[in-house]
Amino acid sequence: MSTEITNKLKNNGISDNTIYYWGYMYFLGKSYIVPHLTKLGVFRAGDNVAEIGSAEGGVLHSFLDAGSKNALGSDIAVDRLAEGKKISEILNYKVNYTKHDIINQDPEPSWIEQYNLVILRDVIEHLDNPEKAIKNIKKMLKKGGYLYITFPPFQSAYGGHQHTLAGNIITKLPFIHLLPKNIFFHLIKSGRSQDIEEVKRLKDIRFSPEKMEEIAINSGYEIYYKEFFIIRPVYKMKFGLNPLKLNYGTNLSFIRNFISQEAAYILRKKIEGNY
Repeated sequence: MSTEITNKLKNNGISDNTIYYWGYMYFLGKSYIVPHLTKLGVFRAGDNVAEIGSAEGGVLHSFLDAGSKNALGSDIAVDRLAEGKKISEILNYKVNYTKHDIINQDPEPSWIEQYNLVILRDVIEHLDNPEKAIKNIKKMLKKGGYLYITFPPFQSAYGGHQHTLAGNIITKLPFIHLLPKNIFFHLIKSGRSQDIEEVKRLKDIRFSPEKMEEIAINSGYEIYYKEFFIIRPVYKMKFGLNPLKLNYGTNLSFIRNFISQEAAYILRKKIEGNY
């Protein structure tokens, strides 16, 4: 992100913390997601794009730069949506931000079959009913439209999101979330209560590539493309590390689930029939 953009956001009252999170999402979209999905024929200039769990909208802004015609950002975090709206106004991006729960609320009537591409990045592993979520998203997609999903497999080094717990160095250790509940819960007992509860939820959900493929098929999608990363694309912005794909053993769950830091799926809404 350029110094000019950073200064413009700061001068308009956007906090350093918000600029950081918006900036790395924008960089991830511009440097990796947009060109990758373009190369695969999943995104084209003129497409309508929606993101579920958009936060401040950095990824959506990168799609608008690439020629997206219409952008929708939904989230349950109203404070982050509000910041995204401010950033969009400052930088002259047109994004429709709205609070929406993709599980417990039906898509708005104006969203039905309107989107060529929907993005669900690092959200699905947090959902209590991921199948219902992707069925609702399917209603938003045009026939032949795509759903791009990324998540860390639960069995991976930090698939329990234990590293997000502040003030506890033990939680920075890989794989400790795979310990029995009584041991793991004892190790994570210090920290913010809401963060601890979320980590406990993830241990119960245990979202995996196998679950992803099962619910995709049950929901009437075809699996258009999948890939697994030892080093996630987002680590380029966070740590300066180039992405590293897992090229062998991707169909062996005991390899991919433990080694991969990210599973990425592109699902395609079938052209024939109804959703």
